[in-house]
Amino acid sequence: MGALVTSIRQVSAAPALSADLAAVAANTRRFVSLARGCVMAVVKADGFGHGLGDVARTAVAAGATWIGVTSLAEAVEVRESGVDVPVLSWLNPVDVEVSQAVRYGIDLSVPSLAHLAAIEAGPVRVHLQLDTGMARDGAAPHEWLALMSAARRAELAGKVSVVGVMGHLPCADTTGANETGRKALLRGVEMARQAGLRPSVRHLAATSAALTDPSSHLDVVRIGAGLVGIDPSGTTRLRSALRFTAPVVQVRRVEAGVGVGYGHAHVTERATTLALLPVGYADGVPRAASGRAEVFLGGRRRPVVGVISMDQVVVDVGDDGVAPGDEAVVFGPGDEGEPTVADWARWAGTIPHEIVTGIGTRVQRCVR
Repeated sequence: MGALVTSIRQVSAAPALSADLAAVAANTRRFVSLARGCVMAVVKADGFGHGLGDVARTAVAAGATWIGVTSLAEAVEVRESGVDVPVLSWLNPVDVEVSQAVRYGIDLSVPSLAHLAAIEAGPVRVHLQLDTGMARDGAAPHEWLALMSAARRAELAGKVSVVGVMGHLPCADTTGANETGRKALLRGVEMARQAGLRPSVRHLAATSAALTDPSSHLDVVRIGAGLVGIDPSGTTRLRSALRFTAPVVQVRRVEAGVGVGYGHAHVTERATTLALLPVGYADGVPRAASGRAEVFLGGRRRPVVGVISMDQVVVDVGDDGVAPGDEAVVFGPGDEGEPTVADWARWAGTIPHEIVTGIGTRVQRCVR
């Protein structure tokens, strides 16, 4: 049956993402108060989608004394944003430009003998990265002794200064699962000392372990997701820092029996009003959430109907009055009843980290 278009006025407003730096500051202060040692604010992936420089500066102002990133390029961006605390980059290729790290005063992780051997001039501050149970990044346990010995030789040659030893916990959000990783890291630290090294910074815990397992804190805790309000352990309510909005661009009244979107995955059961939002999976709205997702529009949650497209979603607003230009909240802190990042993660069968880091580049960004 046909659709009766009641309003298709185009509006100029665009989807927008705003980051609440006051929330980042509040979360940082909470971790600073909990940590037995120092807090390293991890601002990789553009500060978990919240803006690398803004999050870094905010976290430092709120008490973080280290910054962590993955790539050297991110570390340089942190430095150029005006941050002067120690910065560590821990996921670099063997041929990383060490001279740039030295020039900007950036610490590098050393996860293998090959990475260490590639350092020809320095000295560069390094953290020996050990695989403490992930079988992912870091030197495998059978390589630790050789890595420690080679690091000591490189230190005596003036190429490196070993300031830290680091690892990662594979199951930090599972109660009681961290002791094996903690013992492994401490064993690695002792091996480093027996080799003649004197690392002063031991770090293992990230957000989950920082919240649930004080014994894993050691000298520094690395907080990334927690800065922006995500608690993977599910034990603590942090302040969400993102608000994602989109304008209504079309409104149409349809009869019962009208198929919506690709494949007619949804067919209207009654006469209703459909509102179109100019966002889709190219903007980070996950297609996997089709059939389950909601947005906040006209004072309450409304179902997203039909398949989420690359650039568009359709919202069923029933018989309520909605007009082009009205703002829909895709997600926010949840204070007014709007969906949260956690809701979208649940609808899409993923984790909140993927939602906040997946927002597309054409979404307008601002901080508040």
